Amino acid sequence: MESRKNIPFTKMHGAGNDYIYIDALTEVPDNLPLLSQNISDRHFGIGSDGLVVILPSDKADFRMRMFNADGSEAEMCGNASRCIGKYVYDKHLTDKTEVTLETLAGIKHLHLEVREGKVEEVTVDMGVPELVPELIPVISSSKEAKISEKEIINGIEYKITAVGMGNPHAVVFMPALFDRLVLQEGPKMEVAEIFPNRANIEFIKVIDRRHIQMRVWERGSGETLACGTGACAAVVAGVLNDLTDREVHVSLPGGTLKIRWDETTNHVFLTGPAEFIADGVFYPLQPVEEYDVDAE
Repeated sequence: MESRKNIPFTKMHGAGNDYIYIDALTEVPDNLPLLSQNISDRHFGIGSDGLVVILPSDKADFRMRMFNADGSEAEMCGNASRCIGKYVYDKHLTDKTEVTLETLAGIKHLHLEVREGKVEEVTVDMGVPELVPELIPVISSSKEAKISEKEIINGIEYKITAVGMGNPHAVVFMPALFDRLVLQEGPKMEVAEIFPNRANIEFIKVIDRRHIQMRVWERGSGETLACGTGACAAVVAGVLNDLTDREVHVSLPGGTLKIRWDETTNHVFLTGPAEFIADGVFYPLQPVEEYDVDAE
């Protein structure tokens, strides 16, 4: 079977984290993992960090499925969630400013800041961070939390703080952020044996207690200009290591995200922009084949 031709799409970004969005409320394209690979290719496709599919839900207002550029499916994406909030409101699929979104990491609540009829900013309740190592999952000498735990990966010692934000994150605090660290060590850390399901790797430089700088190597996509769940994980790790306060501005190559880890509810809130880039039609070039994300 061949994938459906003439697939309408919208390209959006949240702080530079760009995805292709497909309205699948009435019709779902075939083989979404392969479609994500093809559509995300920055030379032969549209070019993106991955594919986001908006679906109906019997539990929430909408449902999200999100695929990385390599076709693997992710549990959650904070930047994509914000963009969906803007998408469904600005394209008149809802008139709500409080929207619920079903994800593989549970139902997320979106608060839309609307000005002159358009969504300018979205806050996502990202829920309670997971710190129990086996539930993130990450291999740890501690059963309660992996905080600044020493690990040797590729011959280099790192102090890793592991946080689950619906997907696994490893946060490393560094005195400086540079290309070799992110581009060469990031991919090796992603697939290290201590991460059974691979992991997103956040490299953090602390500017002060309310401001950090971050670069991220995302599982299945490589370095991206922003990662919402990663920014949340970074602030949680900052608090656990007594390096930051609970309200922090996270500076990323693509922009700034505002993170708040609420002490009363233990929920993490992510606030940031969502922007349209383009609407268009995608013509898949390849027939749908059997897909195996682990195939070499």
